[in-house]
Amino acid sequence: MKLLILCEGETEERFVKDVLAPYLEKSNIYAIPKNLGGVSKYSIIRTELDILCRDSSAFVTTMLDYYKLPKDTPGKGGTGDIYKVSSEIEAAVKSNLAEHRNLLVNLIIHEFEGLLFSDVSAFLGEAKADDKTLLELAHIKNNPKFPTPEHINNSEMTAPSKRIKGILPEYVKTLNGIPIAKRIGIEKIAEECQHFRAWLENIQALGQEGTQ
Repeated sequence: MKLLILCEGETEERFVKDVLAPYLEKSNIYAIPKNLGGVSKYSIIRTELDILCRDSSAFVTTMLDYYKLPKDTPGKGGTGDIYKVSSEIEAAVKSNLAEHRNLLVNLIIHEFEGLLFSDVSAFLGEAKADDKTLLELAHIKNNPKFPTPEHINNSEMTAPSKRIKGILPEYVKTLNGIPIAKRIGIEKIAEECQHFRAWLENIQALGQEGTQ
């Protein structure tokens, strides 16, 4: 099965190529990323998805950050449980592109760096991270306010990437994010991150349908 993935930016594109795609290939799902180059307004997302979905030989999905989604994104503005809010946005975007049956809308909660909290030991040696760094990252992950890595965000200044940079100033998303994600592995990310796991399971289910 061919899977086209509309990605937020360069790091997400590399995550698909270097981490997610090799994992999905085991299930005969061939993931191909499309780098959106950042998102400033929903119309850009809609246009790109419309183009990708015209490929009737493929399924299309997204790897877009919930954090800083354009204000005009359908469904945005809900409050309450982050999983409920994200699912409502995904459903609204899907409805906005209802003519395309091959679309699976997905948000990363809250952003790519949130996934890296799935196993903070993977930071060791990356961007000069040491044991002290791991302790500080673990302190964030183990905060009772954050039941999962996907919950690590409670204001614009405390997004996962901001927290990492505060502890590890040398961290560069495009340089260090992918090696860390590789060390963690898709299985561990899926184990720790409920919304990511559901996305992965949905992709695998589509792959099974495609082979029948």
